[in-house]
Amino acid sequence: MFARKIRVLYKNEPCPLKWLDNFSMRNFTNDAVFDDTIPAGDGVMEIGSRVPVERLKSAMEDWFKKKGYIGKDEGLEVSAVAAQG
Repeated sequence: MFARKIRVLYKNEPCPLKWLDNFSMRNFTNDAVFDDTIPAGDGVMEIGSRVPVERLKSAMEDWFKKKGYIGKDEGLEVSAVAAQG
């Protein structure tokens, strides 16, 4: 289900696990597409193949601004983690 890993940075630092966990609770986001997300540690999330990364980034930025985690003119850096093998 969680086929991809992404890195989530804020000001060039890993986003705290607490923030990622808070976002991943569907009762807060109310968007079923984000059901396929799970925090894996500070700055790392595992996501399903149907999760659109740019939409996820935008939704996380909106949620983090509402929670006061980031400023209204600030953003996140979201990128794929290269598969190891």
